[in-house]
Amino acid sequence: MERKKLSLSIGAIILGGFLLIACQEEKAAETKLEEEIADGKFPYKRLSTYGFFTGEINSLKPAEGIIFYKPASSLFTDYALKTRFVQLPEGVKASISDDELNLPKGTTLIKNFYYPADFRKPEGGRRIIETRLMIHEENGWEAYPYIWNESQTDAVLKVVGGEIEVKYVDIQGKYQVINYLVPNKNQCKSCHNRNEQMAPIGVKVKHLNNELNFGSGSKNQLAHWTGLGKLEGFLGESAHPAMINYQDSDLPLNDRAMAYLDINCAHCHSAEGPASTSGLFLTHDQTDPMKLGINKTPVAAGFGAGKFKFDIAPGEADESIITHRMNSTQVGVAMPELGRTTIHKEGVELIREWINSLN
Repeated sequence: MERKKLSLSIGAIILGGFLLIACQEEKAAETKLEEEIADGKFPYKRLSTYGFFTGEINSLKPAEGIIFYKPASSLFTDYALKTRFVQLPEGVKASISDDELNLPKGTTLIKNFYYPADFRKPEGGRRIIETRLMIHEENGWEAYPYIWNESQTDAVLKVVGGEIEVKYVDIQGKYQVINYLVPNKNQCKSCHNRNEQMAPIGVKVKHLNNELNFGSGSKNQLAHWTGLGKLEGFLGESAHPAMINYQDSDLPLNDRAMAYLDINCAHCHSAEGPASTSGLFLTHDQTDPMKLGINKTPVAAGFGAGKFKFDIAPGEADESIITHRMNSTQVGVAMPELGRTTIHKEGVELIREWINSLN
């Protein structure tokens, strides 16, 4: 009996020792996290370490030197709203050459995804879900996804991505629950792929050559960068290509449809993108009917084409593969393949209306 008690006591001591070590390791990890400093060695574990924002971090108020930007049209991501910023390195300028925006090494793009509690009151309470960073490092661009905590006090690097339940009231006043997917680091490369190199999507001359309200009035974004001493080579708004906002119903239908296809599809469906072999090129300035998919049979859509023959059947949106794929969430059918778990109803309706207008 005494030997049994002794064994139990030793077991308890050993177990207690393991628990103590575990607690010490956890505490050490927390201490290390608290002591993280901005030493220039990316990526940091916590978003707050970068110092992008002043005051409460969830206010997303940019610190000095952080520039607010917004593309003319926004890529659809399960109805998430976004704020975007760029940090350019000190003493170095971005440049425009042949209508290409060249961002220097050391540039960081900051994109925040959030949901208002009620879309009818977008300035009210909100929940930030993730912040994606793209950093132009020595060997090229790298992407880092950060997921925000429940208390909205910080975001932590999660290279494996994640799935988050999001609840909100939509613009029609209906309660919605979705499983929001944060892409993993490798998935970022699937879309941000230009000639097999990682590259930004929305930070291009054509997306930024428009006016934006910077708080003290509206100004062309590229002119604003130039005035800050952060850009050279901007020749004036009319000298460069410019996109429009596809949500502006006062603009021509064709222009709106092409703007939608460009920002949502052209990063893959272009000559430089991973879907270049499809022969379907959906940039905003595309005019070749075959490259737009008009009366074009897809190269290798598989079951994603459904029962339909042409990418675009003029005048017959409901017989077109493009709208069929946009109107699906099924893996292997849905397009885009990544970045959404829901259907963009307004986007589908815009492309349907455009296809039906084609003769």
